[in-house]
Amino acid sequence: MRALILDTYQNGRFRDADIQPRSPAHGELQIRVHASGVNPVDVLIRTGQAPFAMPELPAVLGTDAAGVVTAVGAGVKGFALGDEVYGLAGGVRGLPGSLAEFMTVDAALMAKKPANLTMREAAALPLVALTAWEGLVDRAKVQSGQKVLVQGGSGGVGHVVVQLAKAFGAEVYATAQPQKQDLVRALGATPIDYMKTSVEQYVKIFTGGKGFDIIYDTVGGDTLEASLGAINHYGHITSCAAFETHNLLISSLRCAVISAVYVLYPMLSGERRAHHGAILREVTQLVEAGRLRPVLDPRRFTLDTAMDAHDAVKAGANVKVVIDVAKDA
Repeated sequence: MRALILDTYQNGRFRDADIQPRSPAHGELQIRVHASGVNPVDVLIRTGQAPFAMPELPAVLGTDAAGVVTAVGAGVKGFALGDEVYGLAGGVRGLPGSLAEFMTVDAALMAKKPANLTMREAAALPLVALTAWEGLVDRAKVQSGQKVLVQGGSGGVGHVVVQLAKAFGAEVYATAQPQKQDLVRALGATPIDYMKTSVEQYVKIFTGGKGFDIIYDTVGGDTLEASLGAINHYGHITSCAAFETHNLLISSLRCAVISAVYVLYPMLSGERRAHHGAILREVTQLVEAGRLRPVLDPRRFTLDTAMDAHDAVKAGANVKVVIDVAKDA
């Protein structure tokens, strides 16, 4: 099969290769990859900046995948030859990735793809949908009627958090750059221009000064720091970008809960992998009900232009970038 191989983290360039696909072992599926989603973490792994996730080289990268089941390993239930599936299933330490024509995956990490999505659209969802769900549903336990603030509502994770919160009946607000506010509004949130409106101002305008019930931070740094003072008493702040040191005094005085999401952990540890498959089954239902959709960058990339796709993500692409692995993606 054709695959892109990374030989060194020093230059971070892919090498085109012809390698042998691996037959599925117990509990595994082999899939014919149609599309591979590209996330910021894929760029960090390729350039040697994600030490907790980087595989031993040479390796095939690519975390998100959508494709068709071509072989079913012993002990696998719920999947059959020809099923269209998607999942966050490889491209990290010990797990081969989706930048190849075939991919062998842990069946627990996979789900049947939404019938109303193309392969490209399905490949855009797993990492961002899982990250959104773990923070908003699993950790913060979002409820109907709550006021939810999404920091970075037009980004990959953020645009899914907005839609999930709306689907659960929350009143949703989202910070976004001026040129991206129409997208945030179309997804169901009240946009906030953080460049013109201070945290104190929008807390007063939208919550009467009380603070938001849930804040989902996708930005980190100063944005997460500011969120600590924008939460309601006994509210919940969750972040997928908590990579710096923060003083928790302000949020502690508000009796707030703070939690973090590291969505790659089940792949790296082997723990709770089945929960990821279960989340994606819920996501499939929401997508098929018309309550959730991925937003894709309009540019098309292939294995021949995979480096261009990574460059687009690094430069700040329009929401989700996808690489077409198969010609019919």
